Amino acid sequence: MKNRLFLFACLLTLGLAACGPNDTKIKQEVTDKLASTAPTTTADVQKGVVTLSGEVADDATKTAAEEAAKSVKGVKSVSNNIMVTPAPVMPPPPVEISADDKIRMSIDSSIAASGVSGVTVSVMNGEVTLTGEVSKDDLKKARQAADQSKPKKVINKLTVKK
Repeated sequence: MKNRLFLFACLLTLGLAACGPNDTKIKQEVTDKLASTAPTTTADVQKGVVTLSGEVADDATKTAAEEAAKSVKGVKSVSNNIMVTPAPVMPPPPVEISADDKIRMSIDSSIAASGVSGVTVSVMNGEVTLTGEVSKDDLKKARQAADQSKPKKVINKLTVKK
């Protein structure tokens, strides 16, 4: 009787030892490994089968997460459902208006606001050139509008109407 009881206890101990870690323990170990390999992923474990899910930036991280899960004792297989999502595409930088364009737009709006017509404004490297034909009064207004924009130089090629 004692022998049978001793044999039964030994078999029970061997049987329990052979079962290996349970799903909860496996999940914890896999989660710990994923924390350093692929922190944006999660693991679920059922009967030793690990299912990985989440998103990573590249295939190398996806593979590393799978290898980390496979390395845990008691894992029978790994189903890798991790999605690779590439980094978002950055929009192009905003269009920057050159200093010449800003000066030209400033002068054009000032000239238009003062009611002057017949003046063409061109700007190159901060130098403003005024061309066209205007009245004597409008000449002064056009020149004043050009000076207010603070260019490097104003080249006046305006002609006065008679």
